[in-house]
Amino acid sequence: MRAKGKLSLKLNEKDLEFLVESASPEVADKTKLKQIISEDEDFRNTFISDERVFRRVMDDREIFLKISPALFFEILLRKAARDLEDASFTVEKSGTSKIPIFDTQEIAELMSNESLVTYLADMLSSFIKTRSYRLSFRAKPGVWKKITFSDLDIQALMDFSEAVSEAHRLRFYKRIADICLFILGMFPEYVEREYRYPFSGQLRPQIPG
Repeated sequence: MRAKGKLSLKLNEKDLEFLVESASPEVADKTKLKQIISEDEDFRNTFISDERVFRRVMDDREIFLKISPALFFEILLRKAARDLEDASFTVEKSGTSKIPIFDTQEIAELMSNESLVTYLADMLSSFIKTRSYRLSFRAKPGVWKKITFSDLDIQALMDFSEAVSEAHRLRFYKRIADICLFILGMFPEYVEREYRYPFSGQLRPQIPG
């Protein structure tokens, strides 16, 4: 049984049109159906999980012109969650080796949390386009400074989080954590390369400072 979340990603008009045309093209009153999808979370999630929706996403090379990045990733995440329910193990790469990990039950249970699926889809879509910001802040009474930073620059985000008041730090901490999670999940070899020799796998000596 899937756990209900408190918040779903908002679907725009193109998203709704895509879901209806993919899963229920024969429906006469498409406007009413789109309204139901927008208002009923369980109904919405059923449409997004429809196999016909997934197949159309995979077959369409111009899919990003037709749906939002958030919906794209949510469709893939829900498909992965369904596949995990029937799988015996996942495969983890370690150097040139592939290691079977018998953790599918735990992952499937984790992915049954709707709030987590929403969070992951939103996080992944945030990496589609890099955003730059320029913010002013008061360094001390009478002195204002400007900082320009990218939302993919961990060091800049860390520096800026120290410059703002404690009440505003959580959003920066969250973004830093999202970047770390993304890099570890998508490019684990990057972290390995920084801390291990590529052929022996031995840890590199760490020089303080």
